[in-house]
Amino acid sequence: MSAGTSGGNGSPIVYVVDDDDSMRSAVSMLLRSVGYEVESFSSATEFLAAPMRDVPSCLILDVRLKGQSGLAVQEQFAASSMRIPIIFMTAHGDIAMSVKAMKAGAMDFLAKPFRDQDMLDAVQSALARDEARRQRDRGEADLRLRYAQLTPREKEVMAYVVRGLLNKQIAAELSVSEITVKIHRAQAMRKMGARSLAEFVLKAEALGIVGAVTQGGAAS
Repeated sequence: MSAGTSGGNGSPIVYVVDDDDSMRSAVSMLLRSVGYEVESFSSATEFLAAPMRDVPSCLILDVRLKGQSGLAVQEQFAASSMRIPIIFMTAHGDIAMSVKAMKAGAMDFLAKPFRDQDMLDAVQSALARDEARRQRDRGEADLRLRYAQLTPREKEVMAYVVRGLLNKQIAAELSVSEITVKIHRAQAMRKMGARSLAEFVLKAEALGIVGAVTQGGAAS
């Protein structure tokens, strides 16, 4: 693979895929001139075969590549777990192609020749979006991990709380004492890192818990 400077410490990276050597070099130099780390590739196949680092990223992708097209790469992204923002560039793009790319989730679509500042602005926005997504993913992963640590009874209590039931109502539903419900709810809130009942409910909703309790303590 044709790669840019090697970085670390979680610094963002921009991937550039274009079979035009001069354009690929020009875009890479522009990005490096303002401090971005860049890895460049001459084909979609080369890019897709390369390992991707776990850092904020975006992909600058030429639409008309030899072999696999940029739009085909975008379709592969949609069918996989790769979710980094895509900035398309082309010298031959038309309205239909642009609309298709944007509807499929492209971050931007720049026609060659483009202004340097337009590319830099697009990259800055794309990296910011990817960092925000990564933060959301980390938050969701933490919630799932916390939820997995709850006991089946704590999960049941959590689901009833989301439905808006009071402790005495939950106690009646579970045929236990109200103090037992209070203990389970307090334990569940502590494990979920919730400092208030409102935060507890928000965390449950973020997990998709809507309060319908099924046999065995699982909530739908």
